[in-house]
Amino acid sequence: MIRFFILFGFSFMFFMLHYTGDINKYINMKYAYLSISAVVIMGMLSIFEFVRVSRLQVAEEKKQAAASLAAENGDDRLQLEPNGQEQHIHQGHHHEPDHHHSHAHGHDHSHGNDTKLKRFFGYLILFVPIVTGLFLPAHALDSSFVKAKGFSFPSFQENIEKNPGAHQFLKPDSSVFYRKDDYDKVKSKELAEFANRPAVTLTDADYLKGMEAIYNSPDAFIGKTIGFDGFAYKGQQVDGNHFFIFRFGFIHCVADSGVFGMLVEFPKNTQMNDDDWVHVSGKLTWEFYQPFKQTIPVLKVTDWHAIDTPKDPYVYRTT
Repeated sequence: MIRFFILFGFSFMFFMLHYTGDINKYINMKYAYLSISAVVIMGMLSIFEFVRVSRLQVAEEKKQAAASLAAENGDDRLQLEPNGQEQHIHQGHHHEPDHHHSHAHGHDHSHGNDTKLKRFFGYLILFVPIVTGLFLPAHALDSSFVKAKGFSFPSFQENIEKNPGAHQFLKPDSSVFYRKDDYDKVKSKELAEFANRPAVTLTDADYLKGMEAIYNSPDAFIGKTIGFDGFAYKGQQVDGNHFFIFRFGFIHCVADSGVFGMLVEFPKNTQMNDDDWVHVSGKLTWEFYQPFKQTIPVLKVTDWHAIDTPKDPYVYRTT
């Protein structure tokens, strides 16, 4: 019956994540059909397991009832032990225990305890994600994640394959999911899509794609007007006028999530706190950023204003 509770628990947990809308804090909603499939499959398996166990219990009850009836009638007939071995019931006979058998039974009992202990911890490990998924709140990532992890900006020439397990920061890089020739085609297609626009205003739908195109070919966007939404993060700025404007984004799921955006130069004496949401618009330029010890794209803001925190603060790679 424990297997039933595990299967049903996972199915119910994924269902509740979809029902509450918290599933978008864990996966790119482009792949939501996979978790929906998991709900259906594990739900069906839990029903199958419940029916299987119920039938076994009914069969065991019938067997015990038959054994009790036979004992009451004094029948000398073939019975089955719980382990499936044959046992003949004879009235009035007593068999001395076999010492060798007794020793072997004790040895088997020790192994049985080990197996039960391993099974207990195995089930416990499976129950932990169910309990945490159902009862712990799913919080949206914010600047505290950036502070805890720190971030760096790899040079354009650095290959992400050198450190594939690292979270991405500033620059989205989906090249790891393509062969080189295929990624070159994708990069060229997306560059043409954004570079031909007189002004580039990134929406939630194309934020990651557009930001990746800008970082892959910054020369094509220098001097263009760029606009996007994000939350502020002070970082290690060299003066009080520069803030990073970020969005947390998912390529596939939270495992490959990152914080993406760019350094923005605001007017002097701009007052802003971490996690303040703003819309920024300005001209793209280059600046040498001392903490990274390299030149990076910087947006010199010409217009900005505070906005409310979006209902879904994440952005996703949809293509």
